Amino acid sequence: MAKTSRGRNQDRARVATGQDHEVAYEAKKEDVSKDSVKDAVKAVGNSRSKVEDKLEK
Repeated sequence: MAKTSRGRNQDRARVATGQDHEVAYEAKKEDVSKDSVKDAVKAVGNSRSKVEDKLEK
């Protein structure tokens, strides 16, 4: 597992909606709005694969 600059483990399998850069990355990657990403996280949880599946529909 990757480490952050502060030595913490980084969980790439989750979308942290509190982190604007993560929401923006996912929105750009899926070509949707940031609000769509946040709505998808609310609907299916913060699992990146579930969020991406929800956004593809």
